[in-house]
Amino acid sequence: MDQLLYVALAGFAASLVDGALGMGFGPTSSSILLGAGVSPVSTSTTVNLAKIVTGFSSGAAHWRAGNVDRRLVLRLAGPAAVGAVAGTLILTRVDAASIRPLLAGMLLLVGLRLLVRFSAPTSVTAADVDGSDPADQSGWGLRIVAATGGLSNGLVGAWGPVVTPYLLHQRVEPRTVVGSVNTAEIVVALVSAGSLIGALGTGGVELPIVLAMLGGGVLAAPISAHVIKFIAPRRLGLAMASLLLITQTRELSLALGWPVGQAMLGAVVLAGAISTATIRIQRQSDAAGGTGHVVSAGELSVGVVDHGSKVRR
Repeated sequence: MDQLLYVALAGFAASLVDGALGMGFGPTSSSILLGAGVSPVSTSTTVNLAKIVTGFSSGAAHWRAGNVDRRLVLRLAGPAAVGAVAGTLILTRVDAASIRPLLAGMLLLVGLRLLVRFSAPTSVTAADVDGSDPADQSGWGLRIVAATGGLSNGLVGAWGPVVTPYLLHQRVEPRTVVGSVNTAEIVVALVSAGSLIGALGTGGVELPIVLAMLGGGVLAAPISAHVIKFIAPRRLGLAMASLLLITQTRELSLALGWPVGQAMLGAVVLAGAISTATIRIQRQSDAAGGTGHVVSAGELSVGVVDHGSKVRR
């Protein structure tokens, strides 16, 4: 029962973050589940089954809002499916104890990437908002990034944090990035969960854990829509990145025999220093009332840039 409550908390926290930021469900829930002692295979299966349900809801909302580019979704889905199969094959062929350090390392890198992303100020210009034509995103760069995102999704549920930054750097309109990436995630989650179930059978699926995670996610869904009104996306992003950084530093230290206390203290100091400095700079910018609007690169990815030149912090 204690474990199920922990899983429900994971679903709640992950859904809250994902609903407010447009990404983070997989890394957040995987981090909590692995920390609770759930096996890597069960964690990946549970997270991806949950992402199928939440993905359909999110994808439908983005489709109705006109945020989805079908060509971009198809170009992402193919390579991502190949990567997802590769990721799940690794999970099923490698001993759980051996792969835990790899998973912790991947989540740690995701946390560091998000920490840097949400702390880096980016000047918002008309070009940033208007973006480029998603139809131009058809080269090998997109295929490699999509396959890498599928691989990391199959292992630790991290899809959005891998793919979204690349498309933003290609100057695709933020709302199109979020809508298309979320829609393609349905395919990635289906392939990941299907591959794991096909390889291990339904014995690898712990139904109570899946239902507990979905239950927590459902409770958080109506709340997340209002969170963004009261908590700045930058701060929520920094909090999520800090959570990944601290929890996975602990997991990696335990797996590799490092001094856990010292490693976690270093992670806390690093996350706290970057977050505090970022928030202080943002406050100074707000107080100065400058002419230019500055948001974090992470905020661009969650579509908080208004087309009327306003920025919601």
